[in-house]
Amino acid sequence: MNKIVKYFLIALAIIISFPILFLTYATITAYNPDKIEVLEENNTADIISDTALINLMTWNIGYCGLNAEMDFFYGGGKQVYPENDVVINNINGVKRHLKNNEYVDFMLLQEVDEGSRRSYNTNQRESFVNLFKGHHSTFAYNYKALFVPLPISKPMGGTLSGIQTLSRKIPTKSTRYSYEGNFAWPKSLAMLNRCFMVNRYNLSSGKELLIINSHNSAYDDGGLRKAQMQMIKSFVLKEYEKGNYIIVGADWNQSPPNFTNNFSEDAMDLENVLYIDENLMPEGWTWFYDNSEPTDRRNSTPYTKGETLTTVIDFFLLSPNIEGVSIKNLNQFFKYSDHQAVKASVKLIPSN
Repeated sequence: MNKIVKYFLIALAIIISFPILFLTYATITAYNPDKIEVLEENNTADIISDTALINLMTWNIGYCGLNAEMDFFYGGGKQVYPENDVVINNINGVKRHLKNNEYVDFMLLQEVDEGSRRSYNTNQRESFVNLFKGHHSTFAYNYKALFVPLPISKPMGGTLSGIQTLSRKIPTKSTRYSYEGNFAWPKSLAMLNRCFMVNRYNLSSGKELLIINSHNSAYDDGGLRKAQMQMIKSFVLKEYEKGNYIIVGADWNQSPPNFTNNFSEDAMDLENVLYIDENLMPEGWTWFYDNSEPTDRRNSTPYTKGETLTTVIDFFLLSPNIEGVSIKNLNQFFKYSDHQAVKASVKLIPSN
């Protein structure tokens, strides 16, 4: 009997100590990026005309794992990640869609995996670099998790992911800015370290064009997103005061101020909606979006046209010296991602 008790206590100690040791190791090795990180600087940067017409695209590709047939456990569904062949099919579909829009000057991508269990360690970042050999690529990590233990039945595992900007022009500088705040420990160990990435381009006028790629928080009560919006507001206003031109393309994880939809086939999501404060930006700044098609869907169930709740959370912010010319949400009925690409054309307004 004593041996049985002894072995039981040893087994119990192992069971109790394992999560403690894991949390300790995960905390010590956790990704803690600097508040400001210079990603690259270039002495041979291109010069863009200060009267240029600029074409852009922003797209959260959902790490090529959240196609129309997928639901997601964190959004109320049951699945964690699809089979390997589905991920490969999604990657190829995303690549075809991007290639069809190769003329775009700036492609802003979110949830691009570099080596994650959820996407079978495919290097999507490198895949897009190889796809657009004539483009310049910048990349900022926002998700480095040693091991995401949820759900217990099928853990998401290690995750390495970020945001990527592909451009036809070479920037003078690319910088990663960490958003302030995060979820409380230990939840923070398994969540993204949100950031925005700023690429600076020389203009013929001597000013700069800033192309900003951002992926804002989700699954919070709205507090993190509000703080992030204040941070990016402060940043862009200071840059505009210098005479610079600013375009922010993002998965904001919130809808434009006072957003109303004009969807032709999809159902509008009115549950727990978060809108950007209409008074956030001063007069002259433009929230540039298309309300005719959705850009995001609920992933509590697989996508069903006309039934799945959808909304618009992917769009652009333009400084007052930039005019929005056209914008279109490219409706593929969420074939390869739980987000849809947004394509826009804008025109720089030269200063007098």
